[in-house]
Amino acid sequence: MDGQELQKIAGDCTVGLPGAELERDSGPDWHRYKVRGKVFMLMTDMPGRPVVILKADPDDAAALREQYADITPGYHMNKRHWITLEGGGTIDQKLVKELVIDSYRLVVGGLPKSEQPVDPRTYGRRA
Repeated sequence: MDGQELQKIAGDCTVGLPGAELERDSGPDWHRYKVRGKVFMLMTDMPGRPVVILKADPDDAAALREQYADITPGYHMNKRHWITLEGGGTIDQKLVKELVIDSYRLVVGGLPKSEQPVDPRTYGRRA
């Protein structure tokens, strides 16, 4: 998948996430996806490459970077807690969707319980 397809898949995945909003005020080249005011996904173009930037558990982030050539440390973000996905041959649509939902769940889990639009421990997980 190329970078544009990657961004489309990730963006489409946010449509059904409770409380998710797209914010474009940080310049024309950045799209911020937030839940209750907290960022869970960013999209931008690194020089010539459309990318998706997601929050990730630090242990998972390290494993993902080792396993997939198209997953690197978070661009302009904390390198332990964020990952960058690039278009290429090592990640597929299913993984992109899983990582978007994982990022959303991590951010929701950090919100006060009264502000959580879903239960982050169970949302999006299969029984």
